[in-house]
Amino acid sequence: MTSMTTEGAPVSYGEAAARLRVAVARLARQLRQSSPGGLSPSQWSALVSIDDYTSLRIGDLAEREGVSAPTATRLVASLEEVGLLARTTDPADRRTAYVSLTEAGKSKLTWAREAASASLADRISSMPEGDYGRLVELIPLLESLLRTE
Repeated sequence: MTSMTTEGAPVSYGEAAARLRVAVARLARQLRQSSPGGLSPSQWSALVSIDDYTSLRIGDLAEREGVSAPTATRLVASLEEVGLLARTTDPADRRTAYVSLTEAGKSKLTWAREAASASLADRISSMPEGDYGRLVELIPLLESLLRTE
């Protein structure tokens, strides 16, 4: 099925989806790689997940991150060691531990998000004005593709 044309050639939904997926993935990878702060992508991802939920059990973090429980435990330990996470025990079930961001963790995550946004803003600022306008118009459409699963 053909959905649109670009430069006179038809573009199928599948082709559009594949090109968009590759472009978004590469842009996300570039933004992650330029992310300062000395943490691995897995550590940043864990901080973001914990921030999204305020507090998580390590098993829930493992599930959200798509890693094994021992891997999540090591990840948490590495972030605890540098003071970005705190672990608390559930008083009702002493076997269950919850992790949350420390103030240092919140600050580092805020700083990293601002740095990544500044890096992307720098790239965007070099776009021709017409392209910038088209990009701004596309943001709501891209946001509409997001869904919680």
